[in-house]
Amino acid sequence: MNSVKVNSQKIEQMLNLSLEASSRKRSDVQVIVVTKKVSSEQAMAAIEEGYMHLAENRPEGLELKQKELNDKRLVWHFIGNLQTRKVKKVINKIDYFHALDRLPLAEEIEKRALNVVSCFIQVNVTGEETKSGVSPDQLDDFINSLSQFSKIKIVGLMTMAPLNAEEAVIRSAFAQLKKLQESIKDKALPYAPCTELSMGMSKDYTIAVEEGATFVRIGTSFFE
Repeated sequence: MNSVKVNSQKIEQMLNLSLEASSRKRSDVQVIVVTKKVSSEQAMAAIEEGYMHLAENRPEGLELKQKELNDKRLVWHFIGNLQTRKVKKVINKIDYFHALDRLPLAEEIEKRALNVVSCFIQVNVTGEETKSGVSPDQLDDFINSLSQFSKIKIVGLMTMAPLNAEEAVIRSAFAQLKKLQESIKDKALPYAPCTELSMGMSKDYTIAVEEGATFVRIGTSFFE
């Protein structure tokens, strides 16, 4: 097992190659360290390398990490499916929510949130039955339905590429999300600026960056 320090150097090298290939700057992409399967000690090693954005996917994991790390500088992301009944445990402890995909969930966030929550709409670009997310052809209607909520700000879109797919398929999925994001951004909706793209994980973040990702969610590559 490599150290987090060594792994972070490799990640930064790979990121810079992708940024160079797409004529972008390092400041254009925010790396989120996915700490859902690792200890707080390992998470701290990533923080010591300068990464301040952390992500969890379970309320219990989020609560434990926040308690053990206890660092006000950290920016917290909740990724993955969030059950409606668990919204109250999470929504006032996070800065970003990456998986808004249905109206009942939005209604519960509106009910429970004390402040405006920055949300990404999860889009199922490839139509995989095993994945959550709004289908591309329903995205406009879904965004229109969110205009009634004062506590939800749609900062961008999120997707996950098909697992173990060929590069061309992954690239196509990310490119499609970029087009959708730009089409929503162009509408200039005050509650849905939609300037961000959350896409790319350990296996495909380099492709995601080349296709316009502004947030990448990396776990395994830091801690393997």
